Amino acid sequence: MNPTTEITPPGGYYNQNGAAVLPQQVVAIAIGRNEGERLLRCLRSLLPQVDRVIYVDSGSTDGSALRAAELGAEVVQLDMAMPFTAARARNAGAARAPDAAFLQFVDGDCEVETGWIAHGLAALLAEPRLGVVAGRRRELHPEASIYNRICDVEWNTPIGPARAVGGDMLARGAAIREVGGFDPGLIAGEEPEMCLRLARAGWGIRRLDAPMTIHDAAMTRHAQWARRARRSGHAFAEVSWRHRAGPEGFWKRETRRPLFWGVALPLIILACALLTPWAWLLLLAYPLQIARMALRDPLPRDRWARAAYTLLAKFPEARGVIEFHLRRLVGRRSGLIEYK
Repeated sequence: MNPTTEITPPGGYYNQNGAAVLPQQVVAIAIGRNEGERLLRCLRSLLPQVDRVIYVDSGSTDGSALRAAELGAEVVQLDMAMPFTAARARNAGAARAPDAAFLQFVDGDCEVETGWIAHGLAALLAEPRLGVVAGRRRELHPEASIYNRICDVEWNTPIGPARAVGGDMLARGAAIREVGGFDPGLIAGEEPEMCLRLARAGWGIRRLDAPMTIHDAAMTRHAQWARRARRSGHAFAEVSWRHRAGPEGFWKRETRRPLFWGVALPLIILACALLTPWAWLLLLAYPLQIARMALRDPLPRDRWARAAYTLLAKFPEARGVIEFHLRRLVGRRSGLIEYK
């Protein structure tokens, strides 16, 4: 049953039990750098739904901080002399609202759907141990490229209990503070990592059947897609390494897959080819795997392209995995991997 109704009282909604759901209970935290018009769309979508919006700017040079303040957002300027991460920006925003009951986190390239915050808040109010909820994130321009369409499908994760969510989430302030917020040392994967710690602390995480945000990936070039996949590989490796002793095996499979398809299998083929030319037949494993994924994909549009790109992504993902471990071994900090 939908936890909100079509009744919209002044300043809020009603949940299924008839109790008022007030946007004043939520503090929104948006983060960004040089997002331009995307940021303005983000803030304009938030301001009518909450009583307070905090924008954390990470060294923008396009006037984002000034324009956000003009719209009515509170602006936090990060000290860019320190290494930047999205986790650090989210923590800085949360620190400005230390007693907030609920926090809506959103990336500056996203618009928040009308009614989402009331919907998510009703779910959190109904279950005291539910720590985080997220809804459906969709792409603004899926028609612009195959990469955007892949993202649009990627965001459409199953409804119900979840292990993790992305950068857009509505969270219970007490839960976030209990686990110490986001890990500022992670350059990617900070949201799933925090969700893992939330789950260990006994907090629930859930994906709701409701539209939440509209994301503007603006990904039109192959190089952007490859850098995004490389960043994913780095995140898989770093988070799985940090929690390697945990019973969940968190992201271990996601770390091993790119190493197999992107490194181990090519090396096996090359080594065997030194012994027999028949070894090149092992290359058929790649089209066979693409066919296997495509035929299992329930969405007919782009299923073959989506399967091909998913497998090809294992090569830049493997690079990200290797880069993390090499830097770890020599004691060097990884820098940001951005695709925009």
